[in-house]
Parts: sequence; structure tokens; C-alpha cells
Amino acid sequence: MSMLMQCERSQALVIDIQERLLPAMNGAQDALANSVRLVQAAVQLSLPVTVSQQYPRGIGATVEDLRRHLPNDCVTLDKMSFSCMRDDALRRRIEQLVADGRDQVIVCGIETHVCVLQTALEVVAAGLQCFVVADATASRAPDSKELAITRMQAAGVNVVTTEMAIFEWLGIAGTPDFKALMPLVK
Repeated sequence: MSMLMQCERSQALVIDIQERLLPAMNGAQDALANSVRLVQAAVQLSLPVTVSQQYPRGIGATVEDLRRHLPNDCVTLDKMSFSCMRDDALRRRIEQLVADGRDQVIVCGIETHVCVLQTALEVVAAGLQCFVVADATASRAPDSKELAITRMQAAGVNVVTTEMAIFEWLGIAGTPDFKALMPLVK
């Protein structure tokens, strides 16, 4: 089994980057910018994108800066549980994509130590490969994010950066996709 993210095996999961939650995050703008880059790459490479929203009536919708980059076939699902794997609709969506051969779940979002952590641990527990894009995540307190990353790594979650994801998905230089995505990494 390859430890690299492979375009044809990947699905992107964007967790809870919402209007009333994002401003409270430490490093919010970097996490948002990297999540947008990740989504743009996923769209260019035709990866399925799923977005979760935690209690949007109270926390607001996915932020507009991200929403405008989502593909037309993006599935956005609301949840109350912290882990996406504990929400029936989100779990079914992830499992449906796994059945289509997309057994690598690439995760970004907030908060790193709550919804991202719980989702990632349960994705691994379900026997899937999970890659958390650390520079596309945020928590209110930096030490909460740091401890969550350490805990995820110890549990078998692959912790990566946005550029690692983009270059692993590409796999080769000189292609039209490579040329299209280079502005995202310059």
C-alpha cells in the first residue's frame, strides 16, 4: 500500500470552516488560504470534495472565501456530532467514495483538536488512510493544535502540508494539470 496520496484514490473532506467559527481561530487566515488552495487543486484534478458544517444555524455557513471555490458537485452536509464519521449522512458519503476506490481521506478544517481530530481518528479506525493537511487546519489555542497533531500521528494519521498534497496528487511535472496548479505553489 502506497504511503503517498494518489489522485485517483483521494477524496477531500473540508471540516467546519464556518462564518462564526473561523474568526476565533489562531492562524485562521493561513488555514483558510491553504484550504482554498487544497480545494482548488482538488477541483482541477477532479477529486470529490465533501464539506461538513457544524450546526450552521448557530455557527453560520461555510465562509464565502472558500464556498466560491467549491466544485458544482461538492456535497455539503450539516452535522451535530463532532466526528464526521459519527454523522450518518457524512459517513455514508465517505463510504460511497471508498466504494468507488477513493480510500484516502484528505482532511482540512477546524478545529484541529476537536472535529478534525475526532474525524481523523475514526477514519483510521475504519481502516482507511487519513491525511490531515496541518497547515490547512486551525484551533483557537496553538498548543491544542500541536497536541492534536501529535496524537493523530501516534494513531497512524498521516500529517502533511498543502504542498505535499498537491505535488503527491500530481505525481509528475510537465502535464497540463501541473502547469495549471503551479500558481498555487509559487
